[in-house]
Amino acid sequence: MNIGVSCYPTYGGSGMVATELGQFLARRGHEVHFISYDIPRRLDTSQKGIYFHKVDVTEYPLFQYPPYSLALSVKIAEIAETYRLDIMHAHYAVPHAVSSCMAKQINKKNTSRTITTLHGTDITLVGSNKAYYSLIKYCLENTQGATAVSHFLKEETITRFSLSREVRCIYNFIDPQRFMKKEVPSSLSKLIPPGRKVLMHISNFRPVKRVMDQVEIFNLVQKEMPATMVFIGDGPDRGPVEEQCRRLDLDKDVIFHQGGGDVAALLSGADVFLLTSETESFGLAALEAMSCEVPVVSTRVGGVPELVDDGVNGFLCPPGDIEFMADRTLALLKDDGMRQDFALQGREKVLKEFDIEKKGVEYERFYQEILDA
Repeated sequence: MNIGVSCYPTYGGSGMVATELGQFLARRGHEVHFISYDIPRRLDTSQKGIYFHKVDVTEYPLFQYPPYSLALSVKIAEIAETYRLDIMHAHYAVPHAVSSCMAKQINKKNTSRTITTLHGTDITLVGSNKAYYSLIKYCLENTQGATAVSHFLKEETITRFSLSREVRCIYNFIDPQRFMKKEVPSSLSKLIPPGRKVLMHISNFRPVKRVMDQVEIFNLVQKEMPATMVFIGDGPDRGPVEEQCRRLDLDKDVIFHQGGGDVAALLSGADVFLLTSETESFGLAALEAMSCEVPVVSTRVGGVPELVDDGVNGFLCPPGDIEFMADRTLALLKDDGMRQDFALQGREKVLKEFDIEKKGVEYERFYQEILDA
């Protein structure tokens, strides 16, 4: 198959899943064309079967905001015709699904089938905005295939947009051979005092992640035992989080790491992974932690209960219940046996249900099903 992929190139679950899936399909012998304004962070452009096409956005004084979605539509139409795409896979509704639908109107020679994968906030946040609701509904009704990364998101999408069409649930996935317990890089290990238990969080520090809750959780943990908190990533709430750490006199025990490099090696330095989101369509960072044998303490929201089994490979807590989350975190930090058991159970679930080899083939079969329809 000739497959087009449109996704965000920056850090974030949708772009990472799109990239990993595309590279998996290229290894299976398909030709995969990535279309975006920059090379996706995890994309290996030297891999056989992988191609990248940059979307150039024209700057013009009349435009207050450069019209990326329009430029993307034109580029998708061009690539679809030039490379005779069979499938155009749009990850995230806005602008990728919108532009993919528009591309088919621009060029009637474009016979590719459009598949939209919904990743979460494109439905739960953007999709709730009246300014985008009718546009997203139109795209969902006019795409040839639609998938969601969890059963929670599937049901949320069908309900919010009153859809009569099928939305297929295909879970997010990871490569467990890449995400496994490894030696912690010296850039992190040298900053952690010997013998300290380590809490960790990875995100884009958006308000929906409620990272400030983790500062409060860590503050309660510190009153019971010495520990180190590692925040990995960047985003709008990082500054306020740093300020709160200083205000509570926690900054000497908190490490802020930009991320990048081998994420699995960084995760391997954690004893507990914290996820405090108010909504989470799936929880890809939690899945990566589980694959690296790190138990998860998370809020019981969205699709997280579909991967974290409460009391088996992690703990699920009510959103905003800082004391309860701190209590569950301390239970794991103080009981090495329980923590090790949770770690092994988490890794086992990843291998059984979220391996890229299984989910990649599931997508491949879905593509063929859409082509045969």
